Amino acid sequence: MSKSVTNLSTVTAYHHSHGNNSIYLNSPNSFIFFGQSSTNSNLSCRTTNVAVSVSLSHTTHNTTIYDNENATICKFCEMGHLRKSMELLIKSQKSKLELNTYCSVLQLCAELKSLEDGRRVHSIAISNGMKIEGALGAKLVFMYVNCGDLIEGRRIFDKILNDKVFLWNLIMTEYARIGNYKECLCIFKKMQELGVAGNAFTFTCVLKCFAALGEEMECKRVHGYVYKLGFGSYNAVVNSLLAAYFKYGGVESAYKLFDELSDQDVISWNSMISGCVMNGFSRKGLELFIQMLILGADMDSDTLVSVLVACANVGNLSFGRALHALGVKRCYSGNAVFNNTLLDMYSKCDNLNAAADVFVKMGDKTIVSWTSIIAAYVREGRYDDAIGLFDEMQSKGLKPGVYTVTSIVHACACSNSLDKGREVHDYITKNKMGSSLPVCNALMNMYAKCGSMEEAHIIFSKLPVKDIVSWNTMIGGYSKNSLPNEALYLFVDMQKQSKPDEITMACVLPACSGLSALDKGREIHGHILRKGYFSNPNVLGALVDMYVKCGLLVIAKLLFDMIPKKNLVHWTIMIAGYAMHGFGNEAISTFEKMRKAGIEPDETSFTSVLCACRDSGLQKEGWVFFNYMRRKCSIEPKLEHYVCMVDLLALSGNLSKAYKFIETMPIKPDATIWGALLSGCRIHHDVVLAEKVAEHIFEQEPENTRYYVLLASVYADAEMWENVKKFQEKIRKRGFEKNAGCSWLEVQGKFNIFVAGDKSHPQARMIDSLLKKLQMKMKNEGYSPKMRYALFNADEKEKEVLLCGHSEKLAMAFGILNLPPGRTIRVTKNLRVCGDCHEMGKFMSKTTRREIVLRDSNRFHLFRDGTCSCRGNHIENGHRYILLTVKLLKK
Repeated sequence: MSKSVTNLSTVTAYHHSHGNNSIYLNSPNSFIFFGQSSTNSNLSCRTTNVAVSVSLSHTTHNTTIYDNENATICKFCEMGHLRKSMELLIKSQKSKLELNTYCSVLQLCAELKSLEDGRRVHSIAISNGMKIEGALGAKLVFMYVNCGDLIEGRRIFDKILNDKVFLWNLIMTEYARIGNYKECLCIFKKMQELGVAGNAFTFTCVLKCFAALGEEMECKRVHGYVYKLGFGSYNAVVNSLLAAYFKYGGVESAYKLFDELSDQDVISWNSMISGCVMNGFSRKGLELFIQMLILGADMDSDTLVSVLVACANVGNLSFGRALHALGVKRCYSGNAVFNNTLLDMYSKCDNLNAAADVFVKMGDKTIVSWTSIIAAYVREGRYDDAIGLFDEMQSKGLKPGVYTVTSIVHACACSNSLDKGREVHDYITKNKMGSSLPVCNALMNMYAKCGSMEEAHIIFSKLPVKDIVSWNTMIGGYSKNSLPNEALYLFVDMQKQSKPDEITMACVLPACSGLSALDKGREIHGHILRKGYFSNPNVLGALVDMYVKCGLLVIAKLLFDMIPKKNLVHWTIMIAGYAMHGFGNEAISTFEKMRKAGIEPDETSFTSVLCACRDSGLQKEGWVFFNYMRRKCSIEPKLEHYVCMVDLLALSGNLSKAYKFIETMPIKPDATIWGALLSGCRIHHDVVLAEKVAEHIFEQEPENTRYYVLLASVYADAEMWENVKKFQEKIRKRGFEKNAGCSWLEVQGKFNIFVAGDKSHPQARMIDSLLKKLQMKMKNEGYSPKMRYALFNADEKEKEVLLCGHSEKLAMAFGILNLPPGRTIRVTKNLRVCGDCHEMGKFMSKTTRREIVLRDSNRFHLFRDGTCSCRGNHIENGHRYILLTVKLLKK
């Protein structure tokens, strides 16, 4: 057997002690010989004394004379022949075996990490009557620890406690290596109690343990202690102090230490650069590297890796390329860590081609390499390519790790690839990676983004431990998937088990917006103020949006004005808010202010301003923005933009022009586009064009009952009752239950939900009585209900009863009965408000002297003193309004 390279760099670092306390490791041509020790006054057990390094070439002339048997075993150990050494050791007579022979064989066992042979040597030594103490005990501890049996090594160590610092360092280092920092510090404490003086390596290990445990004050105490003992000039100690201070963000303290260090080695420079990068001072890290170059300090691959990370963080592609060239010149191209970091730098600097080139040229592609390139494709939005690489990686027999599957799950989430996401989930389950919390969080996020909250909830419910990311993912998922009740319920549960953070606030506020839950939204607003989350732009945007959608536009505007640096999302929320509240000119003005502030509009902001023009009847302005979007901003209109333009034309009576506009669209119009024109046909009583438009709709969505209802309303307006009956029958066959209208309002933190014609509410009789009184009063004042909204050719009395049961009327009446005088009544409806309920809302506000805010599926209606903020433009401008209720259709 050839001599193996001794991998004992860790152990050699122990020997910073002095004088007779030193134990020297063997060089390639020497071995360790331990003499017996005398009793130390500080210890109650026997200890080793002085180690003598003996060269093989002078074996027979040394102070210790070996017989032929011992010399032969030691020579085989020198040559690395463990098997021969073991054979001779087993055959030898116990009386002829000397201490140094046992130690030599144990040394080789440690070097070759042969635990089985080491145990056999241990057994032979015991059976031969050798005392496990002194040099033999130390060598056994070393062998067991180096071979990975820390438990047995520790057992022997505890029995032979001695004053040899290297042995204490050995045990401490091994505990630190496996992450058992507390046990490492316990040994250090015992070491101090026994009066064993530590060396530089001791304090280096102790500092790392305190830093890992988050014991900042203890690190500072050790700092003072090592300076008192005179180790303040040792690079290893100072480098550990640098790492500890950077861990706690003590950048200034680290700089002071570094400047005071007279001999700054490559580890010192690396600690400074990586520490700055780790603490968010990447530019400072780059400056240190330049300073390092100017001073001619030595560098290694770790230096370039840290600087490449800094380049990636600041997006400095040119500097990164220069580092790439320097790395090639220094022959680091074969270094996997260097290549992986280089790949990551190029991808984060938006140069995917260079990243891919690095990946292709890699000789040895590791799991990290594949993960890095997959993450690079995901970052660039090339999700299908990332998924393809994932499949290729598996085909080459490589087993993806946690980070790889997390990246690919994220790709599935962003590309809305639910089926592929399920496949990856199956792979995760089969390979038992489902216990990883980051993987579970990624899966929940994927299912949430793909709209499958049921599957996300299954994963969430099985998590034994949920972190803040788990809670935020689920709350945000429920909010985005139009399940606001579930989001709020989960938020309440979360507060019992975990502390919400600013991301939680940004996730739960949309749920308040969806429900118009003003009281809950105000409660969260207070929490944001108390916790100091007001500086987070995402939280501010969500808060402004919440007040907009809860009808408090004034407060939303105040908060909007308080945002020091508004981004595109903030501006778009405010533009959309003005649009929802019917302030078209204010929306346009805000849009112009956004452009003057240097914020370029995107598709969403154009949709918001076009909706504002549509809802406020600003036809000319709408066309200006539509053309500006195409010609100046080079944004190709999407279906939502075309819907707004068709609405603008249809509402103004330009039905033929709207039809031609649809025919000339560069993208195929869907049922939503045709539905906008059909709504215009109903408003302007154009039955012929309505039938023509309906053919296009029913061809694309034959099962969508809402368009049958809309066409039926066109016939009802024209009093073509036979056609109405025909469509009623079609609607019954297709089922209309899914589109049932409901309204709700919040009273004392509780939501009260009303469905048209529902008599199950505890206050149903009181509500019905109030509505009848109001309706009678309306008649006496000359108001007659708009019977056409009932859509049935029934007698007038029956129509009045049906109209009275609309959900928004029930909710408004409940608010009048249960909210204190002067309190604004805030009602939300999932569909468009009908004309009769709109008139009832105006009359209620005048008669009861109450302010009523009604938010329907399209906009806000503020009823005050018999008027509405929509200025009469309430239901005539939208195609999504469904005129029939479930009860009407079932009759």
